[in-house]
Amino acid sequence: MLDKKLLDILVCPLCKGPLVYDKPKQELICRADRLAYPVRDDIPVMLEDEARTVTLEELEK
Repeated sequence: MLDKKLLDILVCPLCKGPLVYDKPKQELICRADRLAYPVRDDIPVMLEDEARTVTLEELEK
């Protein structure tokens, strides 16, 4: 499980905006850039090349 303090300081590496933790999908989501960064073994992978594009439908949830 990701540490709450870590979640509070992590920002999107592209826009420096806030991230939302999607626990079931194990992703950190940047709503502004529509990118989801994976969390592997409780370690956020904050690389643009590793991120996937988030659909508008996913953002509306």
